[in-house]
Amino acid sequence: MKTISHVYDSYSAANDTVRDLEAAGIPTVDISIVANKDIARGHAEVKELPGSPTGAGAGIGAAAGGTAGLLAGLGLLAIPGLGPVVAAGWLAATAVGAVAGGAAGAAAGGLVGALSETGIPSEDAHVYTEAVRRGGTLVTARVPDSQWDMACAIMERHGPIDPSLRGDAYREEGWDHRHDPARMSETQVDRIRNSGYL
Repeated sequence: MKTISHVYDSYSAANDTVRDLEAAGIPTVDISIVANKDIARGHAEVKELPGSPTGAGAGIGAAAGGTAGLLAGLGLLAIPGLGPVVAAGWLAATAVGAVAGGAAGAAAGGLVGALSETGIPSEDAHVYTEAVRRGGTLVTARVPDSQWDMACAIMERHGPIDPSLRGDAYREEGWDHRHDPARMSETQVDRIRNSGYL
């Protein structure tokens, strides 16, 4: 199995990506979606999962495993270092430490740690996390080698961001992934937020 991740600026593009992956035969249990919490306002199917948004999000794995598809299991939960998000699937569960092996991802930095564990370069993981923080939606799929090219084509078809270009744009605005709120005191976060970097 290989893992592919992309962030989309619009939730609808990510939604279409998930539906196309499922239609192509990628099992729902191998797909994850993590979106900015603000998309919940426009989607009645989003529900708060047990313990969320401040808890560990227990139950997200089960919510994603239904026969209605991944999007039927969307829930509001909190990911360390990112805060409240709308999510479903194995990657989100790993990021909150809700499944076996997930504690390592959470300890390494929530979504950044979970993405890094899938083989995403650290710099791209930080950019993807920042993109979600700013309103984007992350889609991740685990696929066998035999479906890799097809899954990549589906995910590219819906216009994902380029993490290198997006990271450059964020840095031009003053963003620095070393200013990760998960690793700072409230005073440090307030100081950086007031400077416009967060």
